[in-house]
Amino acid sequence: MKQRFGIIGNDVQLNRAIEKALRVAPTDISVLVTGESGVGKENIPKIIHQLSHRKHAKYIAVNCGAIPEGTIDSELFGHEKGAFTGATTTRKGYFEVADGGTIFLDEVGELPLTTQVRLLRVLENGEFIKVGSSQVQKTNVRIVAATNVNMQQAIAKEKFREDLYYRLSTIEINLPALRERGEDIHLLFRKFASDFAQKYRMPTIRLDDNSVKMLLNYRFPGNIRQLKNIAEQISVVEESRQITADKMVQYLPNNNGNLPAIFGEKASNDFSTERDIMYKILFDMRNDINDLKKLTLDLMQHGNSEEVQEENSRLIERIYEEKPALQNQVEVVQLPQNSVENNYDFAETVEEDESLSLQDKEIEMIRKSLEKNKNKRKLAAKELGISERTLYRKIKQYDL
Repeated sequence: MKQRFGIIGNDVQLNRAIEKALRVAPTDISVLVTGESGVGKENIPKIIHQLSHRKHAKYIAVNCGAIPEGTIDSELFGHEKGAFTGATTTRKGYFEVADGGTIFLDEVGELPLTTQVRLLRVLENGEFIKVGSSQVQKTNVRIVAATNVNMQQAIAKEKFREDLYYRLSTIEINLPALRERGEDIHLLFRKFASDFAQKYRMPTIRLDDNSVKMLLNYRFPGNIRQLKNIAEQISVVEESRQITADKMVQYLPNNNGNLPAIFGEKASNDFSTERDIMYKILFDMRNDINDLKKLTLDLMQHGNSEEVQEENSRLIERIYEEKPALQNQVEVVQLPQNSVENNYDFAETVEEDESLSLQDKEIEMIRKSLEKNKNKRKLAAKELGISERTLYRKIKQYDL
């Protein structure tokens, strides 16, 4: 079946979609094909039609998004002579012409609401009325629709009728995006490269290992249509038939911004990582509050004595992020006068200026440590000489 309809790939989701099309083809059930633009949704209705008992009747594909709103009713259902300005003759619509066959409504999500009402009547009892006529006509067509619109969102925004959606989607077939099909990307590229080599009578282009990896990691927002264009551009423009990564990157727009953040894993939408970080911060705050209570109690009982400071020295350093104790500020007078930053230590109102420079250095050190240790926080914290909990707080505070 793949050879017959020119379908390439062995992805599990793709195979499942083809299997569903084969199962539903002998029936007259309405089918809705969903998927992003450029994934090849037009192949599914062809398979369904060719394997149905309607294969000898007409098959008409209609792009609903390309027909103006004012004329789409006339295109689909026909019109009578004089129904509107320019209607000089009676015209048959697609539903009348395709009687006994199959109609493929591409981009059905773009249909106006008034046309959706007419289409719903055709699905329910096979009846329609021409524009400008009062006579009800019958038609026996099978409808296969396709859309790249999120239908649930369109229904919520009242741009698509919910009852029509359930009529169309008796069977829903979803085609995966190209970026979800793994090794199929390279297979498709080789097929396109071979086709263009024959078309333009030139040797077939070849990809090295690095360019193949780059191709597999690209997101392909235009899906198969974009991949085909890239293969054609490279086949025509590049003189060398061996394509390296340096050449390939020139044909992948916004390549760096489109690489997936996590390679080899599916992104999670449950925000579990953010929730864990929030819990960690809340636990840290509770521990800090308990430590402050203990320190405050010791100060109230024994005063700000050297014994209290010595016993709680580690606690004071951790709470104040290892900054000098407040009582040592009076000794700043003895520092060299040529230090611009230290001059600000005398005044309380410019404390932010001091912390600003320290903050910049702190951010720089944390960032370098994380990069050096490949974002492993435990190793970075050990190298920086701080606890992992403190590093967690810093990463969250500085949005690293």
